[in-house]
Amino acid sequence: MEISLAINLKIQYIKDMNNTMTIARKSPITGTINKMTFNMSDKEFNRCARAWMGGELIQNAFPMLDAGQREFIKTGITPQEWDNMFGEG
Repeated sequence: MEISLAINLKIQYIKDMNNTMTIARKSPITGTINKMTFNMSDKEFNRCARAWMGGELIQNAFPMLDAGQREFIKTGITPQEWDNMFGEG
């Protein structure tokens, strides 16, 4: 399923059990499809994504996520890819 308001970002999500969901994004670095699981419902993700797409800073729209998770939503780059590119830290 693709989130309609994030279609230009090519965010895909898979609704999981127990109020979690998995986001799939294509990495601009490796070209692979990466997945990351988040502890939030699809409704909560959609609410946060609407705020972000409406102009809210991503750190304010998704305050429950860490910087690596937010970067993944924005770009598809995983924390591991980031570390491989620029070194840890």
